[in-house]
Formats: sequence, C-alpha cells, structure tokens
Amino acid sequence: MTTVAPELPKASPAEEAWALLHQLMMGERRRFLTLASELDLHPAQMGALAQMEPGRPVPMNELATLLHCDNSNVTGIIDRLQARGLVERRPYEQDRRVKHIVLTALGVKARERVRKRMAEAPEAFRRLASADQRMLRDVLRRAVEHR
Repeated sequence: MTTVAPELPKASPAEEAWALLHQLMMGERRRFLTLASELDLHPAQMGALAQMEPGRPVPMNELATLLHCDNSNVTGIIDRLQARGLVERRPYEQDRRVKHIVLTALGVKARERVRKRMAEAPEAFRRLASADQRMLRDVLRRAVEHR
C-alpha cells in the first residue's frame, strides 16, 4: 500500500516574493561579514556604527532598540568601539546615570565607509535591466509605504 503525502498549499505571490527577497538578502550576508572583517569589527559593532549619526548623541537604551538587542549587549559593543577610539560615552546632563554615545572623528570616517559600502546595490540588482531596476524600486517603495 502506497501512501501519498498531502499536497502543500501553494505559496501566494506575496509569500513567494518574500521568500525570494529573503533568499537574496541572506546571500548578501557574506558581503556584510566581509566588510566587518575588513574593518576589523564584529558585525554588531559595524551595525552600531551604521545606526549612529555624526554629532547626534544617542542614549545606550535607544541604540539597543535600534540594534534589536538587550541593553547589556550594547554595553559590550560600545566598550569595544570605545577601545578602538570610534565612540565616546558622555553623561547626559539631565540625568548623569544615563550615558550617551557619540561618534568620534575616527568613528565618523568608519561609519561613512560602512554606510557607503552597505548602500551599494547587490550584483543581482545591478545585472537587471534598467527598466527592471526601476520597476523593482517602485514596487519595493510601495511595499514600504504600506507597512
């Protein structure tokens, strides 16, 4: 007697698009890790630099939120960035228990390098015809606007 596996429901076009986008982004992870290695940074450190704005102090808890991690994890990330001279901790004038993180001049340069490289389109996008690139941009823009 042969048993037939139940047929799985077909993915909707939205689910298929999401799966393809996920596959593409996971393929780009290597590029992110290579850049972190080139800068001699842990990927979480590089992510912290990318999230910060020059001249804008950011509280440690806000940075934790931006990085989707626990406050205790941010402490270690900032310790290592500070040891490299990329950030400084500053007391918050209204509450000296709160520490704000500020990019140093060296940190601003590292951040610019990170942001520039992360903004480069993946090779898979660059290989598309110009019309397809515009269509992809427009569809993704509409998806972002509807979230």
